[in-house]
Amino acid sequence: MTDKNSQDTTYHLLKFISRQPIQISKFIAKGLAGLVNIFKISKTSATIQRNLKIALPELSDEEREQLTKQAIRNELMSYFEFFSIWGASTEKNIQRIHSIHGAEYLHDALSLNKGLVLVVPHFGTWEIMNAWIAQFTKMTIMYKPVKSESANNFVRAARSREQATLVPTDESGVRQIFKALKQGGTTVILPDHTPHAGGELIPYFGVPLLTSNLSAKLIQKTKACALLLYAIRNEDHGFDMYIEPIDEKIYQGNANDGSIVIFKAIEKLIQRYPEHYHWSYKRFKANPQLRNLYNVSDEEVEKRVHNVREQYERERMNQTCEQNLS
Repeated sequence: MTDKNSQDTTYHLLKFISRQPIQISKFIAKGLAGLVNIFKISKTSATIQRNLKIALPELSDEEREQLTKQAIRNELMSYFEFFSIWGASTEKNIQRIHSIHGAEYLHDALSLNKGLVLVVPHFGTWEIMNAWIAQFTKMTIMYKPVKSESANNFVRAARSREQATLVPTDESGVRQIFKALKQGGTTVILPDHTPHAGGELIPYFGVPLLTSNLSAKLIQKTKACALLLYAIRNEDHGFDMYIEPIDEKIYQGNANDGSIVIFKAIEKLIQRYPEHYHWSYKRFKANPQLRNLYNVSDEEVEKRVHNVREQYERERMNQTCEQNLS
């Protein structure tokens, strides 16, 4: 009985927080970011700095320090914005999207009725886009339950209210997505995290990392259209949404080749707006030679990453030579 009451209390608390004006959410996030940046009260700053040093080595120490502060503030703001988005009506969230760049790409893709895979990296405030997309297509989305039952009920209800079908992150879920795409439906994939098991070594900023090929396989096997989507907050308490085509090379070669195309697109996006990427994830340890990358010195990191990059380039050149000779 106590557990049930506790779950109900947590659920209602989340509902209350989610119904507060988005300006308040941003204010709280900025305050927390200030504390993190000034007092270094978490390891987030060190993780982000390490990721930046690997991905964007051309940055000076001063530029990397400034970008780290911006990234912490933007990421925290995104998380608090998620609550406001989940607690607001569909109409309200659509109103929060002040401009849409590339809407014609989405409409053109849907008109073909070939299925649509939306590639959405962990960038900006991606949750705001569901409301707008759901006006034009039915989505089938993978969903991993949150550990807290009350939090899971809250998030699941918010994500499924746009008439989206939530499927498990396993083979049965993948089969349902394939079926939906074959019927002209739409799915959304966030590809830039490490799979819990398996994966292929795909270069990310030149570092081969264990990666799920699901996005590329869905696109290649169903011949569905593929688009890159992201949303960035603006200065008027709203968001600007961007829809961009993915290189047609996505349909060529094998799944690894397709994943490389996807991650090249994500890299280009990050290089344009590095402050809006969610850098706090320890992505670069997803290589057997880099497992404890976030627990060693900067000198050791530089040495290991350099060796892994060189080894990957040698293997890639050898493969190219063998293909040319065959």
